[in-house]
Amino acid sequence: MESNQPPHLYAPYKSTIFRSPTKPLIIVAENLKDLRLPAYGESAIGKFDNDLTKNARVNGEPIGERIKVFGKVMDENERPLPHVLVEIWQANSAGRYIHKAEIHDAPLDPNFLGAGRMLTDSAGNYSFYTIKPGAYPWGNHHNAWRPNHIHFSVIGHQFEHRLVTQMYFPGDPLFEFDPIFNSVPKHAQHLMIAKFSMDYTDPEFALAYEFNIVLNGKLRTIFEN
Repeated sequence: MESNQPPHLYAPYKSTIFRSPTKPLIIVAENLKDLRLPAYGESAIGKFDNDLTKNARVNGEPIGERIKVFGKVMDENERPLPHVLVEIWQANSAGRYIHKAEIHDAPLDPNFLGAGRMLTDSAGNYSFYTIKPGAYPWGNHHNAWRPNHIHFSVIGHQFEHRLVTQMYFPGDPLFEFDPIFNSVPKHAQHLMIAKFSMDYTDPEFALAYEFNIVLNGKLRTIFEN
């Protein structure tokens, strides 16, 4: 069956050269795989953890275009997965992260942290308010720029059950130049692109984008290895 997932080694994306396996896998004892940890509870989630326009506000609104990102987390049979932790992180509207290793000299936004989290509800739904992230240079090759994107992490009831992906926006002109996006087989690239939704757009406040996350099967979301 044709795979949707990117290869471990994709030379145009230079980081994979250092991250892809070069030695045989180490077999882990079965008893070490059973890492039973407490499930996340509602008490671990703050009031504004899923609203990135408010969770770091100091003395004003964050700068940029407000958006709502929503969707459902599902298994391979499209059954909703309740009470899983969804985390996001992203650059601000100028394309800069709050990170000590940041190389882009765009301005920081004192009212925008760029990270949030929430638990899916009983029907597997999640929803975030945030600022549309900007593109940024990343040094992979000459004149390399990342398309606008938001990083997603989905964690089940144990830490070992973690999957990471990236959500992109429709119509981005940088798609054809980005080796991360193009490491994914062309027939599956649409699985990483959110769909604009006028029906869920908040009037006079925030445009809405739908991004459903499927953990397995033919329509499995593209996850980073």
